[in-house]
Amino acid sequence: MRVLPSERLLSNAPQGTPVPDSKDEQPPVIRRAEVVAFALVALLIISVIAVLYVAKAFFLPIVMAFIVGTMLSPAASLLERYRIPRAVGAVLIVTTAGAAVAFMVGLISSPLMEWSSRLPELGTILRDKLHVFDRPLALWQELQSMVGGPDTLASFQMPKFDWVQPALEFLSPTFAEFLLFIATLILFIASWKDSRRALIMNFGGRTARLRTLRIINEIEEHLGNYLLMVTTINVGVGIATGIICALTGMPNPAGLGALAATLNFIPIIGPVAMFVVLMGVGIVAFPTIGAGLIAPIAFAVLTFLEGHFITPTIVGRRLSLNALAVFMALAFWTWLWGPMGAFLSSPLLIVALIIKEHLLPVDSPQLPED
Repeated sequence: MRVLPSERLLSNAPQGTPVPDSKDEQPPVIRRAEVVAFALVALLIISVIAVLYVAKAFFLPIVMAFIVGTMLSPAASLLERYRIPRAVGAVLIVTTAGAAVAFMVGLISSPLMEWSSRLPELGTILRDKLHVFDRPLALWQELQSMVGGPDTLASFQMPKFDWVQPALEFLSPTFAEFLLFIATLILFIASWKDSRRALIMNFGGRTARLRTLRIINEIEEHLGNYLLMVTTINVGVGIATGIICALTGMPNPAGLGALAATLNFIPIIGPVAMFVVLMGVGIVAFPTIGAGLIAPIAFAVLTFLEGHFITPTIVGRRLSLNALAVFMALAFWTWLWGPMGAFLSSPLLIVALIIKEHLLPVDSPQLPED
């Protein structure tokens, strides 16, 4: 049998050497096992999201208690150093936090009840004040009719106030959810030290235990710092808003300041909602629209400075969160769990990033500097 030179070279090559121009040198294709694994992971994620959405009444108070309890657990450890039992410290911490929340709610609820009882009257005043825009709206309507657009302003009316009761029901948790949250929060803070130790010792290997310990320590540190710094910033925003309202002659500046501090815990949505509230109150309370817009404009400047300079300077050094990631987390958790989900979006994002950094470390080469 005659042997070709190329075949003689291949016979002398080490075993496993790919044949030139063979299929082994072709670009890799997606294998069936990879497709199946990806599909299973996608189905698992969809199932978890569906369960969290359907069982919101159970999971929301539990997750809220775990996140808030992790934020407040350093305070319980501090009280333990002064010979105060952890269970007693948990009750004291929750009671103090509840008193602070009740104080804020009291400042907000009194003007809210007063204004809600005058909604029809306030709607009439607001409609009369907005007559200044009749001429621009008429010109816009004429322009639309000239270009053949839909006549959307012909039947324009002031919005009705039938949404107030459903909105309050949506924002207010049920008594069972509130009771579940309080009980879980107290028990979590009281037993977190033992639960933490049991969670770490549940892993067999020393490396896994050390990794779990580092993850828990970083989550506690970052969430505690987040709560402390964000609360300090929001209280400052509330005080500054109250001062702005007092200087501009807005009614009930203390209540508006407390509302601004509370809404500022919700990223993006909270400041926008507060701006709308200030604009509505200013237009109704002042004789001219220009005077009523002074406080909202000043609040917009305040939130711009706070969001672009103050908060990044204080929080950004410890918690470098991507703006797009914060926005996507806010949109997702708000859709899933409503206003409480919006409050939990940033802490849950912090927890997810910490777990990802420890479980999926990135060892990629750095780009060259310019």
